[in-house]
Amino acid sequence: MPFGQLILGPPGSGKSTYCEGMRQFLTGLGRKVSVVNLDPANDSMPYPCALDVTDLIRLSDVMDEYGLGPNGGVIFCIEYLLKNISWLMEGLKELKEDYLLIDCPGQVELFTHHQGIKSIVELLTKKDYRLCTVHLVDAHYCTDAAKYISVLLLSLRAMLQIELPHINVLSKIDLVRSYGQLAFNLDYYTEVQDLSYLADRLDEDPMAGRFPELNRALCDLVEDYSLVGYELLNISDKDSVARVAKAVDRANGYVFGGLEPANDSILLTALRTEDTTGWVGQVQERYIDAPELYEDANEPEDGVEGPSVKLPSSEDFITDDD
Repeated sequence: MPFGQLILGPPGSGKSTYCEGMRQFLTGLGRKVSVVNLDPANDSMPYPCALDVTDLIRLSDVMDEYGLGPNGGVIFCIEYLLKNISWLMEGLKELKEDYLLIDCPGQVELFTHHQGIKSIVELLTKKDYRLCTVHLVDAHYCTDAAKYISVLLLSLRAMLQIELPHINVLSKIDLVRSYGQLAFNLDYYTEVQDLSYLADRLDEDPMAGRFPELNRALCDLVEDYSLVGYELLNISDKDSVARVAKAVDRANGYVFGGLEPANDSILLTALRTEDTTGWVGQVQERYIDAPELYEDANEPEDGVEGPSVKLPSSEDFITDDD
């Protein structure tokens, strides 16, 4: 019964960098991790790849042969992969019970309305792969009301389309201060609280303000489903990565079938609740309100036990071309 994560997100959200950071972290915990690349355009992977779709088909070859653009080319590649799905299934079979990190293409249409990724997920689910979707979006969208509502809609649509346990993540949270001032505290954005305040902000926007009724309808849509919420991620902070990993383990059931030897009992692990409010407050202070007080917070301390890994920096997200 293999467990794993399906990594989704728009271009530049840092999917490949996340895969490498999470791979290092989970390997430090003693898990045997394999990264699977399903992005036919990804030719500069920062992680060791156990199974690479570019061995089957490359985006550059498709674009040259058929005269397609990058978006159409990626869709062609995914459909080609579906027609040759035995290649993927045989490759995964060789990985046996390894914990999987599946790096997906960044074209949002693939996980909002195209059936390609969904069909692959359905096949893996039938083979008893226990997957959880990790949907990354850049934290800088929180600094603009119109961009934030678009991200909410994207996250909601991905949840409805893929039909897997789902964890939404605001990546690069340690860089959010450099993007601009937030209108509200971080917990407003992570818990997706009363969106009427967001609608008021949209009304003040020169472009979005022309459609006040549409703005409120979109906010009401997200609130009516009441599904979207976000974890916070700084890929270079082990505590931050650990919280995302714990959320994923609860979502895909790993806590019931893949406990590390040092973990608590299954019952205690399942019943444990995280102090989300306190954590978000710490992140708010650390990266937004008073970052100067935490400049050395990531330095290792003598005598502190934990995974011996060196995680990548969030700066790597900026150059991530996935």
